[in-house]
Order: sequence, then structure tokens, then C-alpha cells
Amino acid sequence: MKLGTSQALLIAGIISLFCSSGASAAGGIQIGLLTCTIVPGSRVNLLIRSTADVECVYENNGVTEEYHGETGIALGLDLSIRANEKMAFTVIAATDDIGPGSKALGGKYVGGQVSAAAGLGIGAKALIGGGAKNIGLQPLALETSTGIGVAGGLGFLYIEAK
Repeated sequence: MKLGTSQALLIAGIISLFCSSGASAAGGIQIGLLTCTIVPGSRVNLLIRSTADVECVYENNGVTEEYHGETGIALGLDLSIRANEKMAFTVIAATDDIGPGSKALGGKYVGGQVSAAAGLGIGAKALIGGGAKNIGLQPLALETSTGIGVAGGLGFLYIEAK
């Protein structure tokens, strides 16, 4: 995959921001993929707020870490009925502890979210945040589902290590 000039500049800017905003000399940059699956039967839609339990796996250079938590819309509109929900985040994080098994991604992430479904569903989230051990950025999460409806608003993802 070849990056365009603007994409390369964006990635370089993000990395330099994190390097100058809190990663200590002992810390570093963590890049990987966080995939989450909504736990079936855990979704609760209350029109302007929705929640669902998630099970997530983070993969980085062959090392995997497991997380569980909650995701949803904190304030917005959720007029959907969905199943088979999955989301995948590209993770870039500056952290003091990036060693194998550090489980540094636990924390609270918030940002914009939008999704639509008519049989097959798609969606996107842009979340930022982190925990006590890191400053993390998930620039974009893509999600898939089956169902019907639309949802959008201020989204969240709270995860902790298993």
C-alpha cells in the first residue's frame, strides 16, 4: 500500500504530537490493530443513548492482549436494531509501557460516531482518549453489522484488560 503525501504528513504529525506530548524517554510508540465484537444480547437502545458490552483483542507484532468493556452513544440518536456487530481500530499510542503484555490500552475513549444498516450495516468512529498508562488515538474505526436503522452522535469506548 502506497501512502500519498498528505497521508504521510498526517501520520508523521500524529507521531510527533505524541512524542512531544507525554511519552517519556523510556516510553515509545505503539501501533497495532484493536478488534472488538459486541456481546450478543447486551445492546440497550434508549433513543438518545445506547450501550453494549464488547470483547476486544489488540494485536501488535504477533503479541495479543484481551480487553472487555462497553461501547455506545453517550448523546445522540440511535434508531437501530443490529446484530453481528464488529469494529476494528487502527491504534497509534504514545505510552510509557509498550512491552509485550503491558495491556496499556485500557481506558476511556470518546468522539464522533455514525452508522447505518439496511440488511448489511456499516459505520465509522473517530475516538481519542486513553488511560493512566498512555495517551492513545484511534483515528478511525470501521464497523460492520446486520440489521436496520441509523445511529449517530457522541460515541464512547471504555475498555479494561481481562
